[in-house]
Amino acid sequence: MRVDQALALSQSLESSSESARLDVELILCHVLGKQRTYLYTWPDAELTPQQAREFETLLQRRLQGEPVAHLIGKRGFWTLDLEVSKDTLIPRPETELLVEWVLDNFPQNGLRLADLGTGTGAIALALASEKPHWDIEATELNPAAVALARRNAQRLALDHVKILEGSWCDPLTGHYDLLVSNPPYIDPSHPCLNEGDLRYEPLTALISEKQGMQDILTIIQQSLNYLKPSAWLVFEHGYDQGEAVRVAMKKAGFIHCFTHQDLNGHDRISGGCLGGE
Repeated sequence: MRVDQALALSQSLESSSESARLDVELILCHVLGKQRTYLYTWPDAELTPQQAREFETLLQRRLQGEPVAHLIGKRGFWTLDLEVSKDTLIPRPETELLVEWVLDNFPQNGLRLADLGTGTGAIALALASEKPHWDIEATELNPAAVALARRNAQRLALDHVKILEGSWCDPLTGHYDLLVSNPPYIDPSHPCLNEGDLRYEPLTALISEKQGMQDILTIIQQSLNYLKPSAWLVFEHGYDQGEAVRVAMKKAGFIHCFTHQDLNGHDRISGGCLGGE
């Protein structure tokens, strides 16, 4: 099998994946240990028999719906290449909106922040890569995810980020200028849980009671004990939860509450300031 012949097999994925060509490119790069440019520079290169078998096996698993990130063990996020596993949520491009908002609104060098429920470490590590002088912590309840986030931090030379084991704000000490979180926000009865990549991701990282709002409400209440005056709390949430998040934050004493939409025009992040300008 040649490289161009392997790429042509993306046609078999077109009915089940919106990114069939990219899926095959990523799988093939993983098998070959090459960058994507190699695929088009050397289209006539022959795969070894072992490489061809591995490629065909991974392609079949993708045809059955398994996420590419799980097949190759990594996912790009921001400018980082993150190790992923079945213990965590796969980082999504939509979450980069939260990273962008933080960088746009906090230009200062001295900032103390925490990422609550960090998973792979995506948000905390992305921010640390841009702001090396910030004091950044991240919390995570799942011990396997804690270990994964710490590996990502070490491999990316961002191990000054402290990955703390525990639920939401529980491991935090002192007070912070900013708390951010991408918590579970899907209603347990939502049909999307039986579709696409979500079928292969841990339910604990996806679902929350009270129509997907329980963990957000918990974090709002806990955060009051850890935010400095005039500090900010910002969430990623579901496409239909912006108003509910703002209402809950206002009831808890937050002001300047806002919601921003993602590139698809869906509500994606909301936040507010505690106690003043």
